[in-house]
Amino acid sequence: MTKLSVNINKVATLRNARGGNNPDVLRVALDCERFGAQGITVHPRPDERHIRRSDVYALRPALTTEFNIEGYPSPEFLNLVCEVCPDQCTLVPDEPGQLTSNCGWDTQQHEAFLRDVVARLHEVGVRASVFIGAEERFAEYAARTGADRVELYTEPYAAAYAASPETAVEPFVRTARFVRETGMGLNAGHDLSLQNLRFFHQQIPWLDEVSIGHALICDALYLGLQETISRYRDCLK
Repeated sequence: MTKLSVNINKVATLRNARGGNNPDVLRVALDCERFGAQGITVHPRPDERHIRRSDVYALRPALTTEFNIEGYPSPEFLNLVCEVCPDQCTLVPDEPGQLTSNCGWDTQQHEAFLRDVVARLHEVGVRASVFIGAEERFAEYAARTGADRVELYTEPYAAAYAASPETAVEPFVRTARFVRETGMGLNAGHDLSLQNLRFFHQQIPWLDEVSIGHALICDALYLGLQETISRYRDCLK
């Protein structure tokens, strides 16, 4: 079964807008688990505009499901990951001030760099996932780095879904099949929603995990967190 990992960055953004600890990021994460989420994802950025380093330290011992930390593998980020030792680290090519992840790695160009990062993660027992666009060549070079998984950057699928779901998903299915042949695991994330997730999963049912934050938190404003997580889980059956 494909796991649902809830990205709680937006919860931290809301907290930081007013200071204090409302909403409580840790409590929301534990509630997500209690309501059926099978993982929690955070993306601590250098400016701590949402998830803070202190959140990462607080979450690690409290979570009972999979903990995924994503981010650009700067020395500071890698030191944090190797100290905390989450279940998974997802490597994304974000610039320091970038609003959100908007592309995957050119794994051919950055193969040597990523290989070194993956090796360091493996030294401390952390699963390494590389964020890529839906192209077979990116998956091929990700495999050469020694990565355990890739995460498909799904914003192009989400953007094209309304016009033609079949056309939108085709490059993702092709790349997903290639990933399966390499023996790597397969994750997906970015702009997946209640509108487009079920179809995506039907076409690629061997997905290991989807990481969803923005759309899920927005839906929770109307549906409530428990009902929202239930509906996303239902899309993955």
